[in-house]
Amino acid sequence: MQGITRRSFLGGASALALGTHPWSGFASDLVREQLLLVGTQTAEPSTSKGIYGYRFNAETGELTQIGLAVEAENPTFLALGRREKFVYAVNEVRQGTVSSFSFDKKSMKMQEISKVSSNGGGPTHIAVDHTGRCVFAANYGGGSAASFQVNGSGQLSEAVSFFQYSADEEKHERKPHAHRVTVSPDNRFLLVNDLGLDVIHVYRLEASTAKLTPHDPPLWRAKTGYGPRALQFHTKGRVAYCVNELKPTVNVLEWDGERGVLTTLQDVSLVPEGYNGNAAPSDLAFDRKISFAYVASRLDDFIATFAVSPADGRLTMIGKTSCGGKRPRHLVVDPTDRWLLIANQDTDTIAVFARDSETGKVANEGKTFPLSRPQCLVFV
Repeated sequence: MQGITRRSFLGGASALALGTHPWSGFASDLVREQLLLVGTQTAEPSTSKGIYGYRFNAETGELTQIGLAVEAENPTFLALGRREKFVYAVNEVRQGTVSSFSFDKKSMKMQEISKVSSNGGGPTHIAVDHTGRCVFAANYGGGSAASFQVNGSGQLSEAVSFFQYSADEEKHERKPHAHRVTVSPDNRFLLVNDLGLDVIHVYRLEASTAKLTPHDPPLWRAKTGYGPRALQFHTKGRVAYCVNELKPTVNVLEWDGERGVLTTLQDVSLVPEGYNGNAAPSDLAFDRKISFAYVASRLDDFIATFAVSPADGRLTMIGKTSCGGKRPRHLVVDPTDRWLLIANQDTDTIAVFARDSETGKVANEGKTFPLSRPQCLVFV
C-alpha cells in the first residue's frame, strides 16, 4: 500500500473541513444557542426515562434541559437520520432492540415510529449510512452485528444482514463483543469493532438494500489484548482512529478506500510506561477543523488531548485534564469549537469545559449539569 502524502492528506482534510463535516455550514455565523439530544441509561439505579433535549448556550457554556424528548428503555446510543427528521437508538437490554423516532426540532419532541429486534443482547452502538436508508447495530452482549433498511417514513425493517461472531473462528480466548459500527466515508463499507476478538470486521455495503457481504480481506487485526472499542474516520477515505479499551491506546490507521483495507500507522499510549493504575478508554472526538483529538478514559477519569498532524494524521499528546466526573462514556466538541462536553455516567452529570480553538487545550475546571446516567451526546 502506498503511504499517505502530505498533499493527498491535506486535500482530503480540506474537503472534509469545507464540505463533509456536519458543522461546515456554520463556520462564520454559528448561532449562540444550539440543540442537544442526550441518550441515557434507564435501568436502576438510574432515574432517567429516555432521551432528553437540551439548549446549549455557546457564549456561556450553560446547558439548559428542555425536558424528556421521548420515553424509551435504555436508549444508550443515538444517531440522527438525514435532514434530522428521524432519530435512531439502540435499546441496550438483554433482548436487544433498535428504535426509530420522528423528531420535531422546534418542540424537541420525538415519537416512536418502530422498534425491531437487534438480533443480539446488549446493543451498544448504532449508525446510519450516508443515504439515510440503512441502519446498523453492534450487539456487545450478543457478540454480533446487524443491518436494517429504513423507508421514507422512518420505519425500520427486520434485520437484512446478521453476523454472529465466534471466538472459535478466531482461535481467541475471549468472547466476541461487537462495540462499534462505522460507515466508510464513501458508503461502500461497514466496519465493526469487536472488542472481544481484537479485530475490526469489514463488510461491503449495498446501500439500496442494506445488505452486508464479508469483504476480502475480512478484517483488521489489533494486537492481542487491546480491545478495539471505538472508531472514527478523519478525512475522506484516508485515516481512521481506533480507541482501544483494554490496552489504553489509540491506533492511527490508514484506510485504503479502494481496497477496503486498514493498515496501522501509529500506536499511541494514553498512559506512561510502567503505569499501574486503571484506564479504560471509551471514545474520542475531534474539533471542527480536525486539528485536535480528545480521548476519554474511564476508571482513571481523564481526557487526553492530541494534536493531529496535518501531514499524515498522526497524533501527538499535548495534555491531560480531568473529565469533571467519573466514568466518561461519551464526549463531543460543540459546533463553535469553544466547548468540550462530556457525559460522565457514574456521577450523573454532563461536564462542560472551555477549550482554546487555536491551541486545542482544555480548561482545568469546567461546569457540571445534572442528569442521571448520561450516555451519548448528539448536537442537532
